[in-house]
Amino acid sequence: MKSDGEIMEILAAYDLTGSLRATAELTGCSHHTVARHVAARDAGRPIAEPAARDRVTDAFLPKIEEWVDSSKGRIRADKAHEKLLALGYAGSERSTRRAIAQVKAAWRLGHVRVHRPWITEPGMWLQYDFGDGPRIDGVKTILFVAWLAFSRFRIVIALRDRTAPSVFAALDRSFRILGGAPTYVLTDNEKTVTTAHVAGVPVRNQQTLDFARHYGVTVLTCQPADPASKGGVEASVKLAKADIVPKDINLRADYASFAELEAACEAFMGEVNNREHRTTRRKPAVMLTEEAPRLHRIPDAAHTVAFGLARTVPENTPMITFENAQYSVPAHLLGARVFVRAHGTGPDEQIVIVHHGAGGPVEVARHHRARPGSPAMADEHFPGSRTRIPGDYAVKARSAGEAEFLAIGEGARTWLLEAAAAGTARMNVKMAEAVTLAKIAGTVEVDKALGNAAFHGRFAHRDLASILNAATARTVTHAANERTSLTQGTGAWAAIGTTTMNTTREESR
Repeated sequence: MKSDGEIMEILAAYDLTGSLRATAELTGCSHHTVARHVAARDAGRPIAEPAARDRVTDAFLPKIEEWVDSSKGRIRADKAHEKLLALGYAGSERSTRRAIAQVKAAWRLGHVRVHRPWITEPGMWLQYDFGDGPRIDGVKTILFVAWLAFSRFRIVIALRDRTAPSVFAALDRSFRILGGAPTYVLTDNEKTVTTAHVAGVPVRNQQTLDFARHYGVTVLTCQPADPASKGGVEASVKLAKADIVPKDINLRADYASFAELEAACEAFMGEVNNREHRTTRRKPAVMLTEEAPRLHRIPDAAHTVAFGLARTVPENTPMITFENAQYSVPAHLLGARVFVRAHGTGPDEQIVIVHHGAGGPVEVARHHRARPGSPAMADEHFPGSRTRIPGDYAVKARSAGEAEFLAIGEGARTWLLEAAAAGTARMNVKMAEAVTLAKIAGTVEVDKALGNAAFHGRFAHRDLASILNAATARTVTHAANERTSLTQGTGAWAAIGTTTMNTTREESR
C-alpha cells in the first residue's frame, strides 16, 4: 500500500507527463496503480482511502437494523449471531460483532438526547437528592445533598432516615447555611413530596405544601426516571459518596460515631466550596456572596409541625416525658424547648428528639420505645454523674485532720473505708497517729503500711507502728561457708594414708 507521500509523487508525475505508462516508469510502479489513484482524485475521494468491498453481513443488514431498533440498541452481538446462523449466515462471529457495533452507533446517533445548556439565574433554583451513607455500628445512614444552581454551592448533611421530618430539618438547615431560600426547590418524586400521579400530573404531599408555604418556596419534581433533569445534584451526590463513604478508592477508615460522619460532611463542604469550579472558574463560596442577596429571607422559627410535639426540658434533669415514658436529652439542653415524635412501628419503633437552635433544627437524641417507669437514658447525656451503688461511699475530707490523712495516698483511703466498716473505735486518734508517722518514716512507707493493715484487718492501737517497724527493720543474716563453718573438714583424713606409706619405706631401708 502506497504512503501519502508516494501517492502525491505519482499524481505530480502524471500531471507532468499526462501518460500512465510514463508516470509508472518515473515512479517505479504499475500503470494500473497510477490509473487507480488518478481516478480516485478525479472522483473527489480522499487520498489513500481504501476501496469499498462487499461484506458477508451486507445481505443481513436490514434484519440486524430491525433487531437493534426493537431492542432499543441493547441486543448483544452473540445473540444476534445465533439468530443470523439460523437464517443461513455463513460469516464469523467477529464479522457479526463489527456489523452490530456499526448499526448500534448509527442507531444511537439518531436517538441521542440533545441537551441544551441551562443558563441559571441567581436565587432561583435549589436541587436536592439523597445518597447511601456509611454504616455506623451496623446502622445505615443517609447523605442529604443540596446544590444551589447558580453558584454551584454544595451542602451535605448526614441523616439517620429519609422521613419527612428529617428531610424538612435538612432543608431548613440548608436555607440557614445559604442565608436564605430560593424561589424553587427541585427533587425526586418521593412519597415525602408526591403522593401519586394523575394523568402524568404529580399530586403533592400536604406536609410538603405546609412546609413550602412556611418558607415561601415552590417545591417541584422532575420527570419520573429522568435523573438528567437534575444532573447538577446527581453529580454532587456521586462526588460526596466518593469522598465521604469509606471505600478502597479513598482509603477512609470506618466512622466510630455519627458525630465523626457529621464532621466529615462539614470538612467536605469546606473543601469543595472553596476551590475553583471547572465550569464557572470561580469558587462557589465567592459566588454565594453574590447570590445571597437574591435569596429571600426565611422565618426565624423553623417549621416545627412535622417535628413532633413540643416539650420543655426541666432545668435540673435532662429528661422529657412522651406518651407516659421518659427519655433523656443532652445536658446542655436544660431548660430548652425540644420536639419529640415516634418513628417506625413494632420492635424497631424509635423516639426521635429534635432541637431547633440558631443553626436550624438538629436531631439531638434517638431512643427505642420505653415503658412507663423504665426510662430510656444515654450515659453521655449525664456528664460528671456516676451510678450510685449502696455501700460505695464517696470519700471526702470534712476537716483539716481528715484532709492530711487522705493526702497520704490510696492506702489511707482504703484503711478508712475498711476500718469504718469494721466499727473501729477512736479512728480520729489513729488517723492522727498515721499523719505523725508519715512525717517521720515517710509518706510512701506509711501509705503502704496502711494498705497492709486494711488488707489484713489490723485496726487496733499500735498495729500501724508494728507493721511499719516490721517493714523497715533490718536483720543481719549469717551464711555458713568453708571458712566459718564449725563442721569438721576432711583435711586430716587425707594425710592418713600418706604417713603410713612413708614409714614403711624407711623401715625397709
